[in-house]
Amino acid sequence: MTPKGFLFSTVEAAIKVPGRKDLALIYSKVEANIAGTFTTNKVKAAPVRLDMKKIRAGRGQAIIVNSGNANACTGLKGLQDADEIAKLIALGLQMNPSLVYVCSTGVIGTPMPMERIRPRVSELIHNLGKSTLQDVAAAIMTTDTFPKIVNKKVKIGNKTGIISGICKGAGMICPHMATMLCFIMTDIAVEQETLDKTLKDAIKTSFNRITVDGDRSTNDTVLIMANGTLGNPLITERMKSYTAFKKALHEVTLKLSRFIVENGEGATKCIEIEVKGAKNERDAARAAFAVANSNLVKTAIYGNDANWGRIMAALGYSGIQMKEEKADIYFGKVKVVNKGITTGKDKEATEVLKGKDIGIFINLNLGSFSAKVLTCDLTEEYVRVNARYKT
Repeated sequence: MTPKGFLFSTVEAAIKVPGRKDLALIYSKVEANIAGTFTTNKVKAAPVRLDMKKIRAGRGQAIIVNSGNANACTGLKGLQDADEIAKLIALGLQMNPSLVYVCSTGVIGTPMPMERIRPRVSELIHNLGKSTLQDVAAAIMTTDTFPKIVNKKVKIGNKTGIISGICKGAGMICPHMATMLCFIMTDIAVEQETLDKTLKDAIKTSFNRITVDGDRSTNDTVLIMANGTLGNPLITERMKSYTAFKKALHEVTLKLSRFIVENGEGATKCIEIEVKGAKNERDAARAAFAVANSNLVKTAIYGNDANWGRIMAALGYSGIQMKEEKADIYFGKVKVVNKGITTGKDKEATEVLKGKDIGIFINLNLGSFSAKVLTCDLTEEYVRVNARYKT
């Protein structure tokens, strides 16, 4: 189940290592409205810089992605390589290079092996339609252990459209955004400004509310193409059908972001941190991220240690407005802290931590604002994965 009017292709270019597909192409048969968001890291990869300029026009038709090399910190040559890749695709598909977006993921600081990529472009174009979206999701993986894909049907009037999304990401994950690439496609006709606003709203509560290790990438990119082949009236915020489209897009990004956390490098547990009773939304989010990014909290949960003191300490240094004597903390349904004091239920809380999906709920009891953040535990395997990443 994929949106109408999109074709996919994957090939092996041996960009980092041979033996796997590592170059992928997403192509819309017609020009599409496109919107995107990118890393806020001041160090941005060459493809990000290129795409940020192109996205201003709001139009796109093809996305070429490689894994194994980030093309980041590669200077002027990196920009030239990204531009050349876009032009090669444009030439082969007979379109304007401004409609071709380039994305990369992998090792930072290594020049792109253009001598291996150039010969594969014609094959990539020739193979359009021979690969599936699942194949593309697999080709863009780095340390991911499974392809991440979500499909959603959407009723638009008397027609049924589809929103499909894929992403990659397992480490160097922390907003804004997280170390990930995400590509969303739909056959629903959506006004470009509406598409842009809806995507940013969806990301705010999905990709911008996850963290694996507190590190922010140089390559983060989310792109959505709406090619309108469903034939529905162009959706704007004022239309009745907008509600259904917005809900579906939010569900797609939320599910994809959860996949990233569940697949965090070395992770064995998915953890949802929910903070309630904050003075404002900013405080709620800051408190949740302080707990989610605490290595002491994450290692304690990995070890099934209900050490709520580490959570209290993280809240205290988070910079939010809080009063220790008002704070309540729960592991699942087990209340371990009542008004800043232990309830003596650490043993019951330890049993909660033996599961794979963990909920930590915090009530600051100071206001009416709340926020949720997804994270994972921190294990020895995370160290092993990242110690050998470049080699």
